[in-house]
Amino acid sequence: MSDPVLSVSDLSKRYGETPAVDGVSFTVARNEIVGLLGPNGAGKTTTINMILGVLAPSAGRILIDGVDVARRRREALARTNFAAVYAPLPGNLTVYQNLRIFGLIYAVPALRQRIEVLLDQFGLRELRNMKCGVLSSGEQTRVALAKAMLNRPHLLLLDEPTASLDPSVAQEIRALIQEFARREAGGVLWTSHNMYEVAEVCDRVLFLSRGRILLEGDPRSLPRQHGRRSLEELFIALAREPLAPRVAGHA
Repeated sequence: MSDPVLSVSDLSKRYGETPAVDGVSFTVARNEIVGLLGPNGAGKTTTINMILGVLAPSAGRILIDGVDVARRRREALARTNFAAVYAPLPGNLTVYQNLRIFGLIYAVPALRQRIEVLLDQFGLRELRNMKCGVLSSGEQTRVALAKAMLNRPHLLLLDEPTASLDPSVAQEIRALIQEFARREAGGVLWTSHNMYEVAEVCDRVLFLSRGRILLEGDPRSLPRQHGRRSLEELFIALAREPLAPRVAGHA
């Protein structure tokens, strides 16, 4: 088996005496979509921000393609990209301008051709000269995902990528991300509160609560292993009465 695209070891983040993330370890393999699940405040976004280098961990190690984020941050992040509905692109710039500027930041080779490919892939050609601030939520999400694909990332981080989208647009977005995971050399770490979406898209899930991983495994079989009818039912049960860390996936 090839090395994982992401390896997180004993990752922790403390604010004073309060742990936001507490000794988390996991991997994301190539061509794998991993769901990072948990209630608000569980530590999901903090974990993603540490992987992105936005926050410095209190302890632990993060490797992206074998590159240590703490020691070789620029090299590691060149292999990474990110999209979230709460992080829209500059609204005063057009779709094309946004893609060009971010492409220059990532030093994307043959940038003009790469942008044209992404405009077609994400159905944005007719919107290329429109300012992002006037686009619908679904259109803005497609632009953000096109931006996230510019550098052909080995690791794609998605924080609630389909939140607030109508079901048909969300389905399109899921299909595009699944296509990326199948066709490219990268992996995806995906946070979502939509358990139907997670069960449909993710190959594996990690349940996070109070900064610790409680459970991991196949989202389609985990509920049955724990006497629940659905992933949503299991999510609710874990949010109300957290189990001891890492109790299953090993059942």
